Amino acid sequence: AAGGRALRWANGRVPARGFRASPRARIAMPSWVIDRYGSNEVLRFTREMMFPIIHFPNEVIIKVHAASLNPIDLSMRSGYGATALNMKRDPLKLKTGETEFPLTLGRDVSGVVMECGLGVSYFKPGDEVWAAIPPWKQGTLSEFVVASGNEVSFKPKCLSHTEAAALPYVGLTAWSALNQVGGLNQSNCSGKRILILGASGGVGTFAVQLMKAWDAHVTAVCSHDASILVKKLGADDVIDYKSGNLEEQLKTLPLFDFILDNVGGSTEKWALDLLKKWSGATYVTLVTPFLINMDRLGVADGMLQTGVTVGSKTLKHLLKGVHYRWAFFMPSGPSLDEIAELVDSGKVQPVIDEVFSFSEVPEAFLKLEGGHARGKTVINVISRQ
Repeated sequence: AAGGRALRWANGRVPARGFRASPRARIAMPSWVIDRYGSNEVLRFTREMMFPIIHFPNEVIIKVHAASLNPIDLSMRSGYGATALNMKRDPLKLKTGETEFPLTLGRDVSGVVMECGLGVSYFKPGDEVWAAIPPWKQGTLSEFVVASGNEVSFKPKCLSHTEAAALPYVGLTAWSALNQVGGLNQSNCSGKRILILGASGGVGTFAVQLMKAWDAHVTAVCSHDASILVKKLGADDVIDYKSGNLEEQLKTLPLFDFILDNVGGSTEKWALDLLKKWSGATYVTLVTPFLINMDRLGVADGMLQTGVTVGSKTLKHLLKGVHYRWAFFMPSGPSLDEIAELVDSGKVQPVIDEVFSFSEVPEAFLKLEGGHARGKTVINVISRQ
């Protein structure tokens, strides 16, 4: 990915000339914020949100054209993970008495670079970019957002901002699970049998396409009304989890080399039995108790409990001949570079469930809260994307 960045620079992209001042002084901007944790009524629109400031040389300010919602936005609205995220925001507890509020949600952004820090040489004002902003930073349901340059990538040329905003967070989450934790890549996936539990959501639809782009055999689990979509994305076998006992249905199939679990819960109790034993087969789950443990037990005890849990499960399953792993979203501009190449080559496409205007953010949250989404819920911050 780094080579790809250098190549694009060599092919005519001029390094930024350090910090650029805004065309006109700005101290506030429109934004959707929360001032406390709760349900949908805590969302508040304001035109007085503090304009983002470049604090570090590697940061850029992006004018947001489109954003999208993810399940983590619902969780953060309710306060889930607040203990861990606040520790990340202020690890030395220097801001005594201050809180995270007003807090802007939203992780995905597609937009245009407005300003660059002195250390940014890869982007310049006017570049069309996309990114997934880490959850400990102010989010993207605003007119502008600040991001580290290493979190940002050039937007795929073939996508509009609305389409591009549907991919970064789910794409990087799936990429983390499949590539960085699971060890899968273009050169080792051919012919491997992959099982994706929860295949019709944002992460699932991306994972199906990525695995097919890497020539794997994909078995996808979803509801019957999502089966046509998942087949269209390339899944070889589609299993309806509502049509009978899912465990028994999957046991009739040949064993798998890799399982991606977007569902969690009871599936973990039997899913690992579907893997090939003593072959390097791996189960990766995105449903972990890490943030819950820290919310419930505090930072120190929560981290200890988390370490004990993952360690014991890893050892237990290793003794049975399979690998057990947890995966998390990880922001990465270089990984988005690789995803952008897959998009521009036609191997991956965004899957959008519904698009809302910036004034309809509360309705978009209610849509996501209703569940059973087929792809992503997108917010057009600037109309007519």
